[in-house]
Amino acid sequence: MTAAEPAPAGTAAEVMSALAEEADADDALFLQRFFKTGPGQYGEGDVFIGVRVPRTRVIAKRFAGLELAQIRLLLDSGVHEHRLAGLIILNRLFEVANRPARGVSMVATATAAVDGLADFYLDAVRRGCVNNWDLVDASAEFVLGEYLWQRPRDLLFELASSGDLWQRRVAVLSSFAFIKHGDASTTLALAERLLGDPEDLMHKAVGWMLREVGKRVDRSELLAFLDANAAAMPRTMLSYATEHLTTEERAEYRRRR
Repeated sequence: MTAAEPAPAGTAAEVMSALAEEADADDALFLQRFFKTGPGQYGEGDVFIGVRVPRTRVIAKRFAGLELAQIRLLLDSGVHEHRLAGLIILNRLFEVANRPARGVSMVATATAAVDGLADFYLDAVRRGCVNNWDLVDASAEFVLGEYLWQRPRDLLFELASSGDLWQRRVAVLSSFAFIKHGDASTTLALAERLLGDPEDLMHKAVGWMLREVGKRVDRSELLAFLDANAAAMPRTMLSYATEHLTTEERAEYRRRR
Protein backbone atom coordinates (compact mmCIF):
# COMPACT_ATOMS: atom_id res chain seq x y z
CA MET A 1 0.00 0.00 0.00
CA THR A 2 1.37 3.40 -0.99
CA ALA A 3 1.06 6.60 1.00
CA ALA A 4 -1.64 7.83 -1.42
CA GLU A 5 -3.89 4.85 -0.79
CA PRO A 6 -6.58 4.84 1.90
CA ALA A 7 -5.51 2.95 5.00
CA PRO A 8 -8.08 0.70 6.69
CA ALA A 9 -9.68 2.84 9.36
CA GLY A 10 -12.71 3.08 11.57
CA THR A 11 -16.14 1.55 11.69
CA ALA A 12 -19.57 2.44 10.38
CA ALA A 13 -20.60 3.33 13.91
CA GLU A 14 -17.78 5.86 14.12
CA VAL A 15 -18.82 7.43 10.81
CA MET A 16 -22.41 7.67 12.03
CA SER A 17 -21.25 9.24 15.28
CA ALA A 18 -19.13 11.82 13.43
CA LEU A 19 -22.09 12.71 11.22
CA ALA A 20 -24.36 13.00 14.26
CA GLU A 21 -22.00 15.60 15.71
CA GLU A 22 -22.58 17.75 12.61
CA ALA A 23 -26.34 17.23 12.47
CA ASP A 24 -28.63 20.24 12.48
CA ALA A 25 -32.39 19.94 13.03
CA ASP A 26 -33.26 22.92 10.83
CA ASP A 27 -31.13 21.59 7.99
CA ALA A 28 -32.78 18.20 8.40
CA LEU A 29 -36.22 19.72 7.84
CA PHE A 30 -34.97 21.66 4.82
CA LEU A 31 -33.30 18.60 3.27
CA GLN A 32 -36.37 16.42 3.79
CA ARG A 33 -38.43 18.98 1.86
CA PHE A 34 -35.75 19.51 -0.80
CA PHE A 35 -35.38 15.78 -1.49
CA LYS A 36 -39.14 15.19 -1.61
CA THR A 37 -39.53 12.74 1.26
CA GLY A 38 -43.29 13.20 1.73
CA PRO A 39 -45.99 10.61 0.95
CA GLY A 40 -46.10 9.77 -2.73
CA GLN A 41 -42.94 11.74 -3.53
CA TYR A 42 -39.83 10.21 -5.06
CA GLY A 43 -37.90 10.23 -1.77
CA GLU A 44 -40.80 9.06 0.37
CA GLY A 45 -39.69 7.90 3.81
CA ASP A 46 -36.05 8.95 3.50
CA VAL A 47 -34.59 10.28 6.75
CA PHE A 48 -32.17 13.21 7.04
CA ILE A 49 -30.27 14.27 10.15
CA GLY A 50 -29.19 17.60 8.67
CA VAL A 51 -25.57 17.32 7.51
CA ARG A 52 -24.68 19.29 4.39
CA VAL A 53 -22.70 17.60 1.63
CA PRO A 54 -19.37 19.43 2.17
CA ARG A 55 -19.28 18.31 5.81
CA THR A 56 -20.24 14.78 4.83
CA ARG A 57 -17.32 14.72 2.41
CA VAL A 58 -14.90 15.93 5.08
CA ILE A 59 -16.03 13.17 7.42
CA ALA A 60 -15.89 10.52 4.68
CA LYS A 61 -12.29 11.51 3.95
CA ARG A 62 -11.36 10.68 7.55
CA PHE A 63 -12.61 7.13 7.01
CA ALA A 64 -11.25 6.68 3.48
CA GLY A 65 -10.10 3.11 4.06
CA LEU A 66 -13.29 1.77 5.63
CA GLU A 67 -13.76 -1.94 4.98
CA LEU A 68 -16.57 -3.06 2.68
CA ALA A 69 -18.47 -4.75 5.49
CA GLN A 70 -18.59 -1.41 7.29
CA ILE A 71 -19.54 0.47 4.13
CA ARG A 72 -22.41 -1.97 3.67
CA LEU A 73 -23.70 -1.02 7.12
CA LEU A 74 -23.70 2.62 6.06
CA LEU A 75 -25.49 1.83 2.81
CA ASP A 76 -28.10 -0.23 4.63
CA SER A 77 -28.88 2.64 6.99
CA GLY A 78 -32.18 4.45 6.76
CA VAL A 79 -30.35 7.76 7.21
CA HIS A 80 -29.56 9.53 3.94
CA GLU A 81 -26.27 11.06 5.08
CA HIS A 82 -25.00 7.63 6.18
CA ARG A 83 -25.59 6.25 2.70
CA LEU A 84 -23.98 9.26 1.03
CA ALA A 85 -20.88 8.94 3.22
CA GLY A 86 -20.65 5.25 2.36
CA LEU A 87 -20.80 5.99 -1.36
CA ILE A 88 -18.16 8.72 -1.13
CA ILE A 89 -15.84 6.30 0.66
CA LEU A 90 -16.57 3.62 -1.95
CA ASN A 91 -15.73 6.07 -4.75
CA ARG A 92 -12.29 6.59 -3.25
CA LEU A 93 -11.65 2.87 -2.79
CA PHE A 94 -12.59 2.28 -6.42
CA GLU A 95 -10.40 5.13 -7.65
CA VAL A 96 -7.38 3.67 -5.90
CA ALA A 97 -8.08 0.10 -6.99
CA ASN A 98 -8.60 1.18 -10.60
CA ARG A 99 -5.19 2.79 -10.99
CA PRO A 100 -2.84 1.13 -13.51
CA ALA A 101 -0.87 -1.71 -11.92
CA ARG A 102 2.49 -3.14 -12.91
CA GLY A 103 3.46 -6.78 -12.94
CA VAL A 104 1.28 -9.83 -13.57
CA SER A 105 0.46 -10.49 -9.92
CA MET A 106 -0.32 -6.84 -9.21
CA VAL A 107 -2.57 -6.59 -12.28
CA ALA A 108 -4.47 -9.72 -11.25
CA THR A 109 -4.91 -8.43 -7.72
CA ALA A 110 -6.05 -5.02 -8.92
CA THR A 111 -8.50 -6.56 -11.40
CA ALA A 112 -10.06 -8.70 -8.69
CA ALA A 113 -10.38 -5.68 -6.41
CA VAL A 114 -11.99 -3.55 -9.12
CA ASP A 115 -14.41 -6.33 -10.04
CA GLY A 116 -15.36 -6.78 -6.40
CA LEU A 117 -15.99 -3.07 -5.82
CA ALA A 118 -18.11 -2.76 -8.96
CA ASP A 119 -20.15 -5.81 -7.92
CA PHE A 120 -20.54 -4.34 -4.44
CA TYR A 121 -21.86 -1.08 -5.88
CA LEU A 122 -24.23 -2.81 -8.28
CA ASP A 123 -25.59 -4.92 -5.44
CA ALA A 124 -26.23 -1.75 -3.43
CA VAL A 125 -28.08 -0.24 -6.38
CA ARG A 126 -30.23 -3.32 -6.83
CA ARG A 127 -30.97 -3.54 -3.10
CA GLY A 128 -32.34 -0.01 -3.19
CA CYS A 129 -29.57 1.69 -1.19
CA VAL A 130 -28.73 4.22 -3.92
CA ASN A 131 -32.19 5.69 -3.85
CA ASN A 132 -32.18 9.41 -4.43
CA TRP A 133 -30.85 11.55 -7.24
CA ASP A 134 -27.92 12.97 -5.29
CA LEU A 135 -26.78 9.49 -4.25
CA VAL A 136 -26.88 8.33 -7.88
CA ASP A 137 -25.16 11.45 -9.16
CA ALA A 138 -22.41 11.23 -6.53
CA SER A 139 -21.50 7.64 -7.35
CA ALA A 140 -22.64 6.13 -10.67
CA GLU A 141 -20.06 7.66 -12.98
CA PHE A 142 -17.21 7.21 -10.50
CA VAL A 143 -17.75 3.50 -9.90
CA LEU A 144 -19.92 1.80 -12.52
CA GLY A 145 -19.11 4.26 -15.29
CA GLU A 146 -15.35 4.02 -14.85
CA TYR A 147 -15.62 0.26 -14.45
CA LEU A 148 -17.47 -0.15 -17.76
CA TRP A 149 -15.40 2.38 -19.70
CA GLN A 150 -13.30 -0.33 -21.36
CA ARG A 151 -15.77 -3.18 -20.87
CA PRO A 152 -19.04 -4.25 -22.53
CA ARG A 153 -21.85 -1.90 -21.53
CA ASP A 154 -24.89 -4.17 -21.87
CA LEU A 155 -25.47 -3.82 -18.13
CA LEU A 156 -26.42 -0.17 -18.54
CA PHE A 157 -29.15 -1.03 -21.02
CA GLU A 158 -30.42 -3.66 -18.59
CA LEU A 159 -30.58 -1.05 -15.85
CA ALA A 160 -32.21 1.44 -18.22
CA SER A 161 -35.02 -1.07 -18.78
CA SER A 162 -35.69 -1.46 -15.06
CA GLY A 163 -38.99 -0.45 -13.51
CA ASP A 164 -36.98 1.23 -10.76
CA LEU A 165 -36.34 4.95 -11.29
CA TRP A 166 -32.98 4.91 -9.54
CA GLN A 167 -31.61 2.03 -11.57
CA ARG A 168 -32.53 3.88 -14.75
CA ARG A 169 -30.83 7.03 -13.47
CA VAL A 170 -27.71 5.00 -12.57
CA ALA A 171 -27.59 3.79 -16.17
CA VAL A 172 -27.69 7.31 -17.59
CA LEU A 173 -25.35 8.91 -15.04
CA SER A 174 -22.81 6.10 -15.42
CA SER A 175 -22.41 7.18 -19.04
CA PHE A 176 -21.06 10.53 -17.82
CA ALA A 177 -17.74 8.74 -17.35
CA PHE A 178 -17.71 7.83 -21.05
CA ILE A 179 -18.54 11.42 -22.02
CA LYS A 180 -15.55 12.61 -19.99
CA HIS A 181 -13.42 10.13 -21.94
CA GLY A 182 -14.75 11.59 -25.20
CA ASP A 183 -17.26 8.86 -26.09
CA ALA A 184 -20.92 9.86 -26.53
CA SER A 185 -22.19 6.65 -28.13
CA THR A 186 -23.69 4.99 -25.05
CA THR A 187 -25.26 8.21 -23.79
CA LEU A 188 -26.97 8.79 -27.13
CA ALA A 189 -28.23 5.21 -27.31
CA LEU A 190 -29.59 5.35 -23.76
CA ALA A 191 -31.19 8.74 -24.41
CA GLU A 192 -33.04 7.42 -27.44
CA ARG A 193 -34.28 4.44 -25.44
CA LEU A 194 -35.48 6.67 -22.59
CA LEU A 195 -37.34 9.30 -24.62
CA GLY A 196 -40.64 7.97 -23.31
CA ASP A 197 -39.62 7.64 -19.66
CA PRO A 198 -42.48 8.86 -17.45
CA GLU A 199 -40.32 10.40 -14.69
CA ASP A 200 -39.30 14.06 -14.64
CA LEU A 201 -36.08 13.14 -12.81
CA MET A 202 -35.14 11.00 -15.82
CA HIS A 203 -36.00 13.79 -18.24
CA LYS A 204 -33.58 16.01 -16.30
CA ALA A 205 -30.87 13.34 -16.20
CA VAL A 206 -31.07 12.51 -19.91
CA GLY A 207 -31.22 16.17 -20.91
CA TRP A 208 -28.23 16.94 -18.71
CA MET A 209 -26.15 14.16 -20.26
CA LEU A 210 -27.12 15.26 -23.78
CA ARG A 211 -26.02 18.79 -22.94
CA GLU A 212 -22.67 17.40 -21.73
CA VAL A 213 -22.28 15.52 -25.02
CA GLY A 214 -22.52 18.85 -26.83
CA LYS A 215 -20.16 20.59 -24.42
CA ARG A 216 -17.51 17.92 -23.90
CA VAL A 217 -17.57 15.60 -26.92
CA ASP A 218 -18.98 17.07 -30.13
CA ARG A 219 -21.64 19.71 -30.59
CA SER A 220 -22.57 18.19 -33.94
CA GLU A 221 -23.47 14.89 -32.25
CA LEU A 222 -25.89 16.69 -29.95
CA LEU A 223 -27.43 18.59 -32.85
CA ALA A 224 -27.84 15.40 -34.87
CA PHE A 225 -29.62 13.76 -31.96
CA LEU A 226 -31.89 16.78 -31.53
CA ASP A 227 -32.64 16.90 -35.25
CA ALA A 228 -33.79 13.29 -35.11
CA ASN A 229 -35.56 13.29 -31.75
CA ALA A 230 -36.56 16.80 -30.59
CA ALA A 231 -40.18 16.31 -31.63
CA ALA A 232 -40.50 13.33 -29.29
CA MET A 233 -38.50 14.68 -26.34
CA PRO A 234 -40.29 15.69 -23.12
CA ARG A 235 -40.16 19.44 -22.54
CA THR A 236 -37.79 19.24 -19.55
CA MET A 237 -35.40 16.91 -21.36
CA LEU A 238 -35.29 19.20 -24.37
CA SER A 239 -34.79 22.26 -22.17
CA TYR A 240 -31.81 20.74 -20.38
CA ALA A 241 -30.28 19.40 -23.60
CA THR A 242 -30.44 22.75 -25.39
CA GLU A 243 -29.41 24.94 -22.46
CA HIS A 244 -26.13 26.06 -24.02
CA LEU A 245 -27.38 26.51 -27.57
CA THR A 246 -28.22 29.91 -28.98
CA THR A 247 -31.61 31.48 -28.31
CA GLU A 248 -32.58 30.90 -31.93
CA GLU A 249 -31.54 27.24 -31.86
CA ARG A 250 -33.47 26.60 -28.65
CA ALA A 251 -36.56 28.22 -30.09
CA GLU A 252 -36.32 26.14 -33.26
CA TYR A 253 -36.11 22.85 -31.37
CA ARG A 254 -39.02 23.88 -29.11
CA ARG A 255 -41.12 24.54 -32.20
CA ARG A 256 -40.52 20.98 -33.36
CA ARG A 257 -42.39 19.65 -30.34
